[in-house]
Amino acid sequence: MRPAIMIVDLALKHENGLDLIKKVKAGAVGPKILVVSAYEEAFFAERALRAGAHGYINKQELQGSVIDAIRTLLQGELYLSPEMTQRLAGQALSGKTASRGIEGLSDRELQIFQLIGRGSSTRSIAEQLHLSIHTIESHRDNIRIKLKLHNGTELLQQAVQWTLENGR
Repeated sequence: MRPAIMIVDLALKHENGLDLIKKVKAGAVGPKILVVSAYEEAFFAERALRAGAHGYINKQELQGSVIDAIRTLLQGELYLSPEMTQRLAGQALSGKTASRGIEGLSDRELQIFQLIGRGSSTRSIAEQLHLSIHTIESHRDNIRIKLKLHNGTELLQQAVQWTLENGR
């Protein structure tokens, strides 16, 4: 028997939660996925939905919301906080999507940015993600360009600051 709902945190010890969601959704028929995470909903909910999740709850708002979220998913609907629903509706109506700054990074770039912010070296990131050093360096360059940073030192400073501010 397959589970109807899978609850996933984005901060996993050995894997990125967004990558896990994509793997689960790659199967022919998978469970509904509810993300329960400490990560900022305004920033990560849309990424989780694009990866294939059906709902998002911030852990700070977990009490009382999880049962409602599960019921909503079982009814075949998406679950987001009212604030996030309003934000996405506003973006859809205006035709604008957030694509500047950190929000403009791809999921992989964001993952690497977070690892840089935690002090991981290029070699360490490559080993952890099972990618080549050259691939990580290419991602670092793309991140620098997207964030309009001039060098690796600025990238490191920005990544550390963002990681500290966002509790990641």
